[in-house]
Amino acid sequence: MEATSGRGVRPERPLSPHLQIYSPLINMVMSILHRITGAALYAGSLLLAWWLIAAASGPDYYNYVSSWFATWAGKIILLGYTWALMNHMLGGLRHLLWDTGHGYNLKTIDILCWGSLAASFLLTAIIWAFVALGGI
Repeated sequence: MEATSGRGVRPERPLSPHLQIYSPLINMVMSILHRITGAALYAGSLLLAWWLIAAASGPDYYNYVSSWFATWAGKIILLGYTWALMNHMLGGLRHLLWDTGHGYNLKTIDILCWGSLAASFLLTAIIWAFVALGGI
């Protein structure tokens, strides 16, 4: 019979908190989305720079680049870029409010998170409706 000194015996417990233990809360989801949209904006900004360079290069190259953005895939990318920009902007404003020391009540956090998510979709829809109506 072996003596048990406690060495080498691992307790039955989770190693760290993870999604199997914690259900995702809206503030956690929005934090992750804020990071993802920030990264997506880097790639989208390269496309924006490409378009601006094309505009400065002359009508032939501008028409070539614009033809890429006019495809269905290009429009989906531009739609995604617009939503990422709106979502990241509103997330930044939410964080700015928190940086002032306000809005830390759990109910307020939920309202701000859900509100910024809904507003990002609404602003994207307004922008694209304006574009579809020939405003730009």
